[in-house]
Amino acid sequence: MPILLIISIVLQVACGVHAVRSGRTQPWLWLLFIGSYIAVIVYVIAAVIPDLRNDPRGRAVARNVLHKIDPERQKRVIAQKLELSGTVENRRALAMECLRLGDYANAADLFRGCLTGIYADDPQFMLGLAQAQAGQRDFAGTRATLESLIKSNPDFRSSDGHLLYARSLDELGDTDAALNEYAVLATSYPGEEARYRYGALLKKRERFREARDVFQEMLKREKVAPKYYRRKESEWLDAARRDLAAMGPA
Repeated sequence: MPILLIISIVLQVACGVHAVRSGRTQPWLWLLFIGSYIAVIVYVIAAVIPDLRNDPRGRAVARNVLHKIDPERQKRVIAQKLELSGTVENRRALAMECLRLGDYANAADLFRGCLTGIYADDPQFMLGLAQAQAGQRDFAGTRATLESLIKSNPDFRSSDGHLLYARSLDELGDTDAALNEYAVLATSYPGEEARYRYGALLKKRERFREARDVFQEMLKREKVAPKYYRRKESEWLDAARRDLAAMGPA
């Protein structure tokens, strides 16, 4: 069977499935059956593209594709907006995009620019600055920023901020304080990173039994966790598996 015919059939079937799922069986199924490539092109333009625009998942897929093709595109768009209007919101948006791209130096400068006037103690901007400082491996600055954040905003709560604070203590060699923070996060953080870092630091301190317990608990959770969670947390679950194997049997 010619390859072009096979491709045509695959595309027609795919569009047919989409038509059935979206309730467009008439007249599209008939047109797709007799129309080959022309019908597929018309159907994609008339039905698939509008659905992608209106579907949040479709928009997310489109954004991800654009990010892969041109990762700096959104940054340029926001930078142009900031040039036209130097609002705090535009500055924040550009800072967040710089964080996403790993441009931590610019992100830090932008967040510092946000922390003025009525926003001088804004907890989200301070957290963003701390994340940018950690990206630059300025953990002393990270710790100072987060401690200032809590002093200025005692009721503010952020799991990511708490984990970042524990990491900064860990990186600065304040091991006992880091272990205390990780112990709290091990039962409260919505993910496996905090538990893994807790186990890894216990292992580093040669508290192998406790480290083994943490890693084994992670792998027990993995067995009953939904697929999307296992996929999202695979980096930390795989690391726990490796560390557990490296320690050998109890």
